[in-house]
Amino acid sequence: MINVLADLWADAPVAFWLVLTAGLYYLVMATWLSVIDIKHQLLPNRIVFPSAAIAGVLLLSASFFMHDAGTALRTLLGGVVLWAVYVGLRLVSPASMGYGDVKLAFVLGLYLGFVSWSAVLWGTFLAFVLGALWGLALMVTKKGTGKTQIPFGPFMLAGALVALVVA
Repeated sequence: MINVLADLWADAPVAFWLVLTAGLYYLVMATWLSVIDIKHQLLPNRIVFPSAAIAGVLLLSASFFMHDAGTALRTLLGGVVLWAVYVGLRLVSPASMGYGDVKLAFVLGLYLGFVSWSAVLWGTFLAFVLGALWGLALMVTKKGTGKTQIPFGPFMLAGALVALVVA
């Protein structure tokens, strides 16, 4: 997303401010949701649903000011595709994936899709790698087992953040 911002500054200043606002909102949302998920293993609808609307409006408006219908379409499809992947995971293994994670996947898909399809892939992959490493650390330190439930939202948000910064 940083590369996108650098390009937008000269080419589409209104889009720059919209994307910057979306990025700053992401940081606030990610912090808020991570704290709540760690404490309560919950990703509240009162945060996730407005976040989807805010991200959608900001990123799609930026696409409009960029005169880039491809980015707008990829943003929407990123949200839908990532949501569908998480729905599939939830159907295959309901005990391992909460509905909050499924809903958050749509929001993250909007952000990652705005950047690129590879960002969608890497952000998702990194979430599972980070979650697996945390689970492994819990087992090695004997603070958990293979059945210990961990909040996955923070790993989803961290994986997406890495992909957004690096992409």
